[in-house]
Amino acid sequence: MSVPTEIPEGDLDLDGAVIVALGCNDKGVWASCEESLEAALARFRAEGIDVLARSSWWSSQAWPDPTDPPFLNGVVIVRTEHDPRALMGKLARIEDIFDRRRSVRNAPRTLDLDLIAYGRLNGDLEGLILPHPRAAERLFVMGPLAEIAPDWRHPTVEGVAQDLATTCTVGVDARPQRRL
Repeated sequence: MSVPTEIPEGDLDLDGAVIVALGCNDKGVWASCEESLEAALARFRAEGIDVLARSSWWSSQAWPDPTDPPFLNGVVIVRTEHDPRALMGKLARIEDIFDRRRSVRNAPRTLDLDLIAYGRLNGDLEGLILPHPRAAERLFVMGPLAEIAPDWRHPTVEGVAQDLATTCTVGVDARPQRRL
């Protein structure tokens, strides 16, 4: 995978951006969460999802239970022909391949893929709520997004990614693992 890149102005219509957040705090069969997340990104293409830009990996304490293993998170902007529901199905398929278990809420997980935004769509699309209802509160989402698309404007919350990252209330300890 290429290094994180900010999308040059004019190269991508940020109003149409499809944004996916990735997270891991249980490496499963992988040597590390980073290796797991890289493998998940490699799987995107096979599911008809092209990565256009990606952030660096950000580390943070687990939330809401900081005694769980720490998280590694990142954000990608993708292009796909899948509609939002079909895309969620593909993301769930990738989670299944990575042995994602859904036991108790917020339990450690081998892979967590969240659809943050699908262009400017907003509202409840038959159980799929867009944009992600808590993304703007989470530094481990807004921080990585601000790296690659600082001027992305949230569809329902006033502000752009760069500004929203400064007002997050969840995961405020999130930091880039290293700047690439």
